[in-house]
Amino acid sequence: MERCEAQSNDAFPGAKGGRRLRGSGNRSWARPRRVSLVLLPLLLLPLGPAWHTAAQRCPQTCVCDSPRRHVACRHQNLTEVPDAISELTQRLDLRGNMLKVIPPAAFQDLPYLTHLDLRHCQVELVAEGAFRGLGRLLLLNLASNRLSSLPQEALDGLGSLQRLELEGNRLEELRPGTFGALGALATLNLAHNALVYLPAMAFQGLARARWLQLAHNALSVLAPEALAGLPALRRLSLHHNELRALPGPTLSQARVLARLELGHNPFTYVGEEDGLALPGLRELLLDHGALQALDARAFARCPRLHTLDLRGNQLAALPPLQGPGRLRRLRLQGNPLWCGCEARPLLEWLARARVRSDGTCGGPRRLGGEALGALRPADLRCPGDGGAAAAAAAAAEEEWRAAARPRAPPPAAPDEADGAARPCPRACVCASESRHSGCEGRGLRAVPRGFPGDTQLLDLRRNHFPSVPRAAFRGLGQLVSLHLQHCGLTELEAGALAGLGSLIYLYLSDNQLAGLRAAALEGAPRLGYLYLERNRFRQVPGAALRALPSLFSLHLQNNAVDRLQPGDLTGLPALRWLYLSGNRITQVSPGAIGPAPELEKLHLDRNRLQGVPTGALEGLPALLELQLSGNPLQALPDGAFRPVGRSLQHLFLNSSGLEQISPRAFWGLGPWLQSLHLQKNQLQAMPALPHLSQLELIDLSGNPFHCDCQLLPLHRWLMGLNLRVGAVCAAPPSAHGQRVKAATAIFETCPGWAARKAKRTPTPRSSARRTRRKG
Repeated sequence: MERCEAQSNDAFPGAKGGRRLRGSGNRSWARPRRVSLVLLPLLLLPLGPAWHTAAQRCPQTCVCDSPRRHVACRHQNLTEVPDAISELTQRLDLRGNMLKVIPPAAFQDLPYLTHLDLRHCQVELVAEGAFRGLGRLLLLNLASNRLSSLPQEALDGLGSLQRLELEGNRLEELRPGTFGALGALATLNLAHNALVYLPAMAFQGLARARWLQLAHNALSVLAPEALAGLPALRRLSLHHNELRALPGPTLSQARVLARLELGHNPFTYVGEEDGLALPGLRELLLDHGALQALDARAFARCPRLHTLDLRGNQLAALPPLQGPGRLRRLRLQGNPLWCGCEARPLLEWLARARVRSDGTCGGPRRLGGEALGALRPADLRCPGDGGAAAAAAAAAEEEWRAAARPRAPPPAAPDEADGAARPCPRACVCASESRHSGCEGRGLRAVPRGFPGDTQLLDLRRNHFPSVPRAAFRGLGQLVSLHLQHCGLTELEAGALAGLGSLIYLYLSDNQLAGLRAAALEGAPRLGYLYLERNRFRQVPGAALRALPSLFSLHLQNNAVDRLQPGDLTGLPALRWLYLSGNRITQVSPGAIGPAPELEKLHLDRNRLQGVPTGALEGLPALLELQLSGNPLQALPDGAFRPVGRSLQHLFLNSSGLEQISPRAFWGLGPWLQSLHLQKNQLQAMPALPHLSQLELIDLSGNPFHCDCQLLPLHRWLMGLNLRVGAVCAAPPSAHGQRVKAATAIFETCPGWAARKAKRTPTPRSSARRTRRKG
């Protein structure tokens, strides 16, 4: 009877809270506060068969823990969600598959899910309504996928969601309303994406969010109201971005913020004029930046500040801070602090305010290396202290004072027209709250004028502009995103973007552009994302691109480019993502891409390359992902990827007609490589790759492997991998259809088998609580 009662507490979602559960039939069950042990079996009896049947359902590729209602289908090369999962499942783990697209209502038959893990599933698109029906979901993990955008209603139906993981995707832009349906969300992780700009009201609807993670992006601009709609935010992570000035007014929207992480940003100065006003802030991290000066009243409106982290900056001097009366910890390690006379007020203030500091002196010579907290004001020599030594010290410091004195940056020029609103063009819609203006699909024959001067997003898609004239967007100095897709464009005149000093996103895809004039892109120095896919380019418009020193992501997919020549992509120091998929490239010359010190992703798939362009990979020290699938490569020679061996993490060689792989083809690729895609080739044999010790995914499916003794080394290596690799024997006929990894009967007759048997995997202990079915 005790066993029956224990199961009743765990067998039904929500039972502990007294919620109702609807099963596959019309019956319902609710747990009262106290249930008689005599009546309990009678209550469970009608549901017994239905529960037992549902609990036994388990897809062949999954591991099912029925009593706990957990299902795991990890690394199975699944392309869609299995349809035989019990509807009572609460936790579903699908990580490491190949889903690519999450269609509408993909999980509608799993209404009791509380945890859904979709990490490393190569997801490129989440359709609108993909998660509808998951009203109980608490955690959704979409980290480490390939999402570049989220449709407006992609997250609808997740009213109970408390944690959303989107880390490690390719998100470039957030639109207001994306998270509007997530009223219960507490944690949102957007770290390690490609965000450059946060628009106004980007997080509208997140009334309960307490932690927002935006670290490791490329954020350089935050709209003044970017954080509006986050009344409960307690922690904000913005470290490792490209913020060059403290966005005080924007940050001050989060009134109850307690911890603010701004380290690893290129600030050089923080002053009271930056406007940081956070009355509840307790921890502020400004470590490892480029700070050279700090104003005494920089944090005057942060009265509860307890810990200030300034480690690893370039501060030679620091004034006594005014305002944060509760400051108790000041971290200064890694700064070139000058412990001369000008540091005496700082020491006196540290002692008077009882602030602990961990900095050390960088000079003068007699105090070099001394702990700042161990010095007394009298240890510093100042004029008036008397003696020749003090006079000499004062003279030596005079020159230093002039160089180290805090200087505020020059005032920024006022925005053009001071952002004053002007009448909206008659055929368009201009929303003042979001600062978006649009004339999509209005049949316009010329770029209209007269948009509000504070417009940040302008949508002119699906009109009929043969060209964009010079200074076509005059007066739009705050414009961040410009959409000109499907406009029939054949030309951008020189200076077409003049005055767009804030522009970050430019969409020119799906037009008729065959080239760009050298001066076509001048006037937009902050442009980070350029979309030129599905045009008629026969070569990379290198001369025009050199006007874009901040270019981060270049999209040239599905054009007619036939080769890459030296110099095509020089002069782009910030380039990180380069997409050249679906062109006609037959040759990539050495020096055509590099040196590109920041390039992380290079997509050359679906071209006409007959060999790996090894020479062109020189000068790419940061390359993480290389896409070569869909090229007629046929063979991989020794050292094909040697130039990027110390950085490459993801290598795609699928559907490349590969028939032969040299034993040393992957020489130089060591423990850094995480995924290797070799599916859908013509490989009958391939060498073992024991040096690739950190692989998380290797796909060998769709190859006609000939399972004879020459494949023994591969078999042994695969036996030592705890991965599903998809390698299947095509020959000889007796082995057809068997998995290479499991075909022991074939390989045990080979010479040398007895001398070096593959290590056997220990048999898992049986458990009455666990059901395993695997094909």
